[in-house]
Amino acid sequence: MSEQHVYIRFPEETDAEELTAMYKRNREFFEKFSPSTPEEYYTKEHQLQSITKSKADRAEDRRYAFVICHKEDKRIIGSIGLSFVVRGPLQSCMIGYNLDQAYNGKGYMTEAVKQVVRYAFEELKLHRIVGEASPRNPGSIRVLENAGFHKEGISRSNVKINGVWEDHQVLALINPYVDN
Repeated sequence: MSEQHVYIRFPEETDAEELTAMYKRNREFFEKFSPSTPEEYYTKEHQLQSITKSKADRAEDRRYAFVICHKEDKRIIGSIGLSFVVRGPLQSCMIGYNLDQAYNGKGYMTEAVKQVVRYAFEELKLHRIVGEASPRNPGSIRVLENAGFHKEGISRSNVKINGVWEDHQVLALINPYVDN
């Protein structure tokens, strides 16, 4: 197995300032492929609230938010999360992520996705993870494919980005460890 360059962990209140700076730095880049976020998203107060909410979401088995840290200097270089956790007969969730533009193209996001997938399957015992990416963002589709996800189809006109309803490529991964 190749050497890991990143690790994931749950965000802490002390991360609010660093997260705010990362989101501000990458705002234009992230909003190319994601729904735009309100102005207050780019404040330390909002990030602090998000971190607090993420702990409650995790305790209630709804959503699992992680920060992605660069091993070398422990710097936060992105975020990744499992949302829309559904139990019962589905046992599924959706994965979403973003990475500081300065760290793109190095395989770091694929590493982080694999770590979160392992957590979802081994710790949370989920059965299926879905990821969606804009066809305009082939790098994101490649990340999911490199992490083992398979294309399932296109969700037509399903996310509004910069005022336009866009299609998304749907990819999914089934838990290979256990049939739970």
